[in-house]
Amino acid sequence: MNAKKYKIFVVDDDALFLKILHKSLSVNSRFEVISIRSGRECIRRLDENPDIISLDYKLPDMNGKQILTKIMKRMSPPQVIIVSGQKDIDTAVDMLKIGAYDYIVKGIDTREKINIAIEKIIEKIELQEENKTLREAIADKYCFKKLIKGSSKAIERVFDLMDKAVRTNINVSVYGETGTGKELVAKGIHYNSDRKNKPFVPVNISSIPETLIESELFGYEKGAFTGAESPRSGKIEMANGGTLFLDEIAEMNLNVQAKLLRVLQEREVTRLGSNNQFKFDVRLIIATHRNLKERVENGQFREDLYYRLLGLTIDLPPLRERGNDVIVLAKFFIDIFCDENNLSRKILSEETISKLCSYPFPGNVRELKALMELACVLSDGNQIELDHLNISPLNLKQNLLNTEKTLQEYNEDIIRFFVDKYQNVREAARRLDVGKSTVYRYLKQ
Repeated sequence: MNAKKYKIFVVDDDALFLKILHKSLSVNSRFEVISIRSGRECIRRLDENPDIISLDYKLPDMNGKQILTKIMKRMSPPQVIIVSGQKDIDTAVDMLKIGAYDYIVKGIDTREKINIAIEKIIEKIELQEENKTLREAIADKYCFKKLIKGSSKAIERVFDLMDKAVRTNINVSVYGETGTGKELVAKGIHYNSDRKNKPFVPVNISSIPETLIESELFGYEKGAFTGAESPRSGKIEMANGGTLFLDEIAEMNLNVQAKLLRVLQEREVTRLGSNNQFKFDVRLIIATHRNLKERVENGQFREDLYYRLLGLTIDLPPLRERGNDVIVLAKFFIDIFCDENNLSRKILSEETISKLCSYPFPGNVRELKALMELACVLSDGNQIELDHLNISPLNLKQNLLNTEKTLQEYNEDIIRFFVDKYQNVREAARRLDVGKSTVYRYLKQ
């Protein structure tokens, strides 16, 4: 429960009303109530930093407008409730425009109305403080060096580019192998930018069937197609004011690419089945594990869209090129997993460290995390030994050519590797750029 005390000035020249209101508010132990009889005294005591002021509009020395104007010039003005004996709409509107929270006309229920207004003000103040605390927590969580562990030159270069990206709204293109942390980079940029209080909307193009990509991005109206039973905002609309993260952008088909290009050029989107155009303002970050420039040269990606998206390029290094970051990350994942599962802290043996430093990690950081979590489970003591590492003997980069095989056997090894890695035939086929039937055929053989 919030224990903050609120300082309230009650300003009124009616001694009886002042006494009654003071007594009514003082019942609440969270309120420090101060009675004031004049406008000049109220202004003089503003340095005491009241949170709320109940201000009589008509005082002998100054009127409410004069006092309110001076109050609102302060750096962090308190919330002001104007209390008046006259029901004057023009005056009420004028006070609200200057900055008053509420305008209350005196009557038999004045005390109740003031109490209700004060409670609403406190709700507003506490919500703002809660949001501020949440924003600070988010900012701390997404601090570059807390978000992405490592101190290698390669990763320091990434931090430098991320820092440049947050200063402007330039588009950002993040390149890197699967599992290197491309979405973490996108989140780090968003939550450290001026857009951090607006939505971060991620869209993984490769996980959406081609027939649904348009409706996901642009939204649709009721009846736009079979099954569209109610209108739905697209991801671009959802990201308005914030950041749209398009992951695996290279997998987008040419037809959708053309439509996305027009939307980005015009800065307006039309839902499927509608003629109404929606203006939007988004920061765009894209990511891919493929070489987009090569895709352009091969006719698989539109050149005009490529240059529209390009912006600032960030190349995420694979884990095998990050030196001692492997051990830093391994220890980090171990500590997190042990804390979350109430396990005693574990350390890495010298043999384990040596193996981790020599292993190429085809699955990058994602693979390292999975290895460390399993190793924590397999280890009964406080040390992770070499036999706790569940590293597959099939490693394409190191073992593929160690023995002579037929082309058919090499193909079978490659397909088995990708199916084991992604645990999904469709994804394995997509990565290998072959049909699912080809993968199924080899699996059957």
